[in-house]
Amino acid sequence: MLDFKTINRYYKEKYWSKKMIWNAVVKGYITAAEYEEITGESYQA
Repeated sequence: MLDFKTINRYYKEKYWSKKMIWNAVVKGYITAAEYEEITGESYQA
């Protein structure tokens, strides 16, 4: 199951793009606040 810790690691290791992180918010795996924490950018719905 995807969670904040896993998604954050994938992004830091460059397996995932910002678009993929954005999609994780849409699908409910992480929150918009967690998106901002991972990417350093505000979430735009």
